[in-house]
Amino acid sequence: MTFKNTDYALALLSGVLLILIFPQGNIKEFAWISLVPLLFAVQGKKTYKGFLLGSFAGFVFNLGLVYWVTVSMTTYGKLPMILSVLVLILFALYLSLFVSLPVCCSCYVEEKQGIEIAHTLPFFWIASEQVRSWFLTGFPWENLGYSQFAVLPVIQIADITGVYGVSFLLVMVNCAIYSLLVSLIYKRAISYQKMAVAFMLLGISLGYGWVRLSSLKQDQGAAIKVALIQGNIPQDVKWDPAFLDETMKIYSRLTMETAPQKPNLIIWPEAATPFYFQSEKAYQGQVAALLSKTEAHLLLGSPAWERTADGMQYFNSAFLVSPDGRIQGRYDKIHLVPYGEYVPLKRFFPFIEKLVEGIGDFSSGRETAVLHFPGGAFGTLICYEIIFPDLVRRFAKNGAMFLVNITNDAWFGRTAAPYQHLSMAVLRAVENRRPVVRAANTGISALIDADGSILQSTNLFTPAAITGIIFKRTVKTFYTEYGDVFALLCIGISLLLLMRPVLIFLKNS
Repeated sequence: MTFKNTDYALALLSGVLLILIFPQGNIKEFAWISLVPLLFAVQGKKTYKGFLLGSFAGFVFNLGLVYWVTVSMTTYGKLPMILSVLVLILFALYLSLFVSLPVCCSCYVEEKQGIEIAHTLPFFWIASEQVRSWFLTGFPWENLGYSQFAVLPVIQIADITGVYGVSFLLVMVNCAIYSLLVSLIYKRAISYQKMAVAFMLLGISLGYGWVRLSSLKQDQGAAIKVALIQGNIPQDVKWDPAFLDETMKIYSRLTMETAPQKPNLIIWPEAATPFYFQSEKAYQGQVAALLSKTEAHLLLGSPAWERTADGMQYFNSAFLVSPDGRIQGRYDKIHLVPYGEYVPLKRFFPFIEKLVEGIGDFSSGRETAVLHFPGGAFGTLICYEIIFPDLVRRFAKNGAMFLVNITNDAWFGRTAAPYQHLSMAVLRAVENRRPVVRAANTGISALIDADGSILQSTNLFTPAAITGIIFKRTVKTFYTEYGDVFALLCIGISLLLLMRPVLIFLKNS
């Protein structure tokens, strides 16, 4: 094997390891070494070679991570399989940039300034993750830190740094291990100072995690009993008018199963009612009759509409309904799924809409509306809104005492996507110290405590009704108050590293 082939084999190994650290691989321990092969591959390389090797590793990683997009595109988007695979390849190539760019930036700084890649990659990596959260509407799916969602002491630092702090720890340890191996392999002097800094920061983070885990109960408020209803309505009949009455019967039956536990709040999933709930008086009456038996408030997902001067607008919404059947509040989804709930640029490229049948045409909601009921105040995140840290924290900052995520992951079938989606909800709980309750049409529905522990969860593709107790919270974390300060600091350091030669030149001249 040539040296060049060895480099690509090492990059391939990193790509595979990165796949395995996330659900359903779940070999979370690999996260601490997953970048080491790639670091060896780019060792001493020119910037463009670092970019190519990083792109290859990133492509392999993302191809294995988001393979499930082909399921939703072929089954529900009506795209031919060959076109779906092509879209997946293009999508994975795009996402690979967020691996290749931090790697090539570190290679550039090493090439031009002599600063070792192991010293700079953590900053460039976090800068890349943060940019990915908003660039082209954003797709921050499974940042590196999410791999540790089940390792509670590691992720507690997120209430200060967000998930980005966990990612930083992982990249930093990868770099430290790489530096140690380089010293051992090439018989160089080991820089104990570098090792000490890396593992001291890791130790401080773990110590903080253990302290927070033992002290969190002191901050919790009154208990709220919630019931999560998982209707398991097949996606291929969900919007069929002939199945509408059966859908309501399923949700009514499952809801009544929770009535003996006397929940304060019952939650149905995203688009649980496949009609405009605000307009259908007959079905509103059915819901009112149901709630009169449970004496609970109900949050349900339903499409909504508004008539404006520009015509009709449609929303993917959640309605809060009182025990007497009155609509008490509504939240309209803000962060829509491109090519899932709307077609970007359709005004300029109308042919795109014809290529993808079954795409919604929703408008974005305008405010992070916190909904109130006698049990407290909560923020509602619809579907993949839960993966956007800054959006979620705005609900907590606006007074939400707990968070609700309603979703329909039936689109993805029996793939890794529902498990990946759930893993990201865990970090939202930790970042804001707010319990997260998650109702999913086909699963995974779950109760997540403020420390990130999953208290209860359901299986995929089975009807379910679970009831549990959460504790509302009002204390705001550093992350809730100030957001992505840590990530922005990493961006600032990254820019300074890239601009350092220019700054030195300007200073000298």
